[in-house]
Amino acid sequence: MTAPSTFGLSSEARNLHWLLTNLVEEVPGIQSVAVVSSDGLLLLSSDPGRNDEARQADAAPRTGPRGSAADLATIVSGIGSLTVGAAKLMDSGAVKHTMVAMDEGSLFVMSISDGSLLGVHGSAECDMSVVAYHMALFVGRAGHVLTPELRSELRKSLESEDAGRPRGAAR
Repeated sequence: MTAPSTFGLSSEARNLHWLLTNLVEEVPGIQSVAVVSSDGLLLLSSDPGRNDEARQADAAPRTGPRGSAADLATIVSGIGSLTVGAAKLMDSGAVKHTMVAMDEGSLFVMSISDGSLLGVHGSAECDMSVVAYHMALFVGRAGHVLTPELRSELRKSLESEDAGRPRGAAR
């Protein structure tokens, strides 16, 4: 995992980065993680360096959703929206988590707070129950600090990193 720069961020933002780093490093089989705001914007990623690679038309094939945390965020946002709509149609209350098992991997989406979502792309070998448990720990620790102010700070830090780098440059 490429450690994102936390220079200049608030202590809450640095703590979220630390929690995300621990999630990826401590749970075998996790390939990428994205925290997405209620409006579908990427707030935090386990591997932000791969975003630029995915933007290049001639980039080599990657594992996961085109190798990009931004693409994972798009998928997570879409699945989150779909499941919320399904829950409303079924009059079943709020969606807590969604798991998708595939031949070559798995996808997990869990609600954090105020519509924010945690998405995890896991390998085919990952233990789904272990991933779900650690995601629940992350949500429990991150949910109370993911305020509108912190979401704004995280989004601005991603935008400033993208603006300060030439298109296609590696992080």
